[in-house]
Amino acid sequence: MSETKSSRQKHVAVLAFPFTSHPLPLFNLMNKLATAAPEVQVSFFNTAKSNNSLLSAHNIKLPNNVKLYSVDDGIPECHVGVENRHEEAGLFIKVVPRNFKDGIDVAVIETGKKITCLVTDSFLSFSVGKMAEEMSVPWVSFWVPAPYAFQLIFTWIKDQSLESIPGLSALCIGDLPKKALPRDQSQLAKMIRSMGVLLHKASAVVMNSFQEINPVLLINDMRLKFQNFLYVGFLSLPVPLPPPTVEDKTGCLPWLANKKASVAYISFGTLGAIPRNEMEALAEALEASGVPFLWSLTLPCTFVYIFINNQEAHKPNSYILSGSIGVHVTHSGYNFVCESILGGVPMICKSIWADNCMNARMVEQVWGIGVRVEAGLITRSGMLKSLATVFHHENGQKMRDAIGSLREAVLKAAG
Repeated sequence: MSETKSSRQKHVAVLAFPFTSHPLPLFNLMNKLATAAPEVQVSFFNTAKSNNSLLSAHNIKLPNNVKLYSVDDGIPECHVGVENRHEEAGLFIKVVPRNFKDGIDVAVIETGKKITCLVTDSFLSFSVGKMAEEMSVPWVSFWVPAPYAFQLIFTWIKDQSLESIPGLSALCIGDLPKKALPRDQSQLAKMIRSMGVLLHKASAVVMNSFQEINPVLLINDMRLKFQNFLYVGFLSLPVPLPPPTVEDKTGCLPWLANKKASVAYISFGTLGAIPRNEMEALAEALEASGVPFLWSLTLPCTFVYIFINNQEAHKPNSYILSGSIGVHVTHSGYNFVCESILGGVPMICKSIWADNCMNARMVEQVWGIGVRVEAGLITRSGMLKSLATVFHHENGQKMRDAIGSLREAVLKAAG
């Protein structure tokens, strides 16, 4: 790209929502944009905790035109401790947009360049839309969860049927996140529901997904709602998944190499936790089934603690899904579903929170690439049945064929 005097004055501010899986896809999008336009200054605004996590967890070399800034997280200095992520998010929301404005002021002074565009997580729409208007700059909104969850913010859910909502006819009211329902009057729920009005002010809306895996009715409806509605692929992980490039001192990878499509990989995400009775039932089912398994638990430095049939090992999570994994037992978080698709691995879904139930319904009934646990609860008998379905029944082969086709569609779309 040729550099002009005008482009040298451009300064893009990227504003992150610093919780769960939100920061990483936006961080990766920012890096791609900065690499494609090296003459444009890019400033990334996030909390110190989240920035540190991104830098320590991912071996990413920042482009020379990128600088990271840490903004106020809203937690008072005298605060004894945050009880949970909901409290932490509530404290953060209270200082938005003031914290971002303060950070932007610093970046403008340091670079000598005024902000010419805002790129933000859609969860910040409750404030950044007005910021963009005040600054007289374009606003690009980036939606991190699944596109079908995006449809909820434009719809007032008032009955038990979703048949009339484009792209959601396969879902049930019970699949929806509680914060999408009118009866939830929490600060975060109100913030999410306000997006439907505010996002129409955005110059463009960007999806963390591939168009090829989404319902046609949903795609068409979104294009009617927005003039610039873009799909940019899975930005939480590389496409295709890379082969291992680090020395394996654990024996984990050779162990996997000898067990083609026969291993169960269990992971419920960084925040996922299932009740003790369900954990015990899962362990009993795995033992009774005789299926080789890896069970990961989150530890610092983004490593997972892995039990390889009573042996212990450490391995970066991105290297686990492979041709040796026959099923992924997961909470069906969107990033985990995307990773399973890229790995070509069917899923057994135990939903925990947020949009997990929506994702699980899509996995089972729309894409046909997995099953949900019976009644939403892990039991010994139910898990044994699910494992048998995936590994030994005709439906399991259909799942493998379906996820293989979906994977090929994604790889083709990614080029």
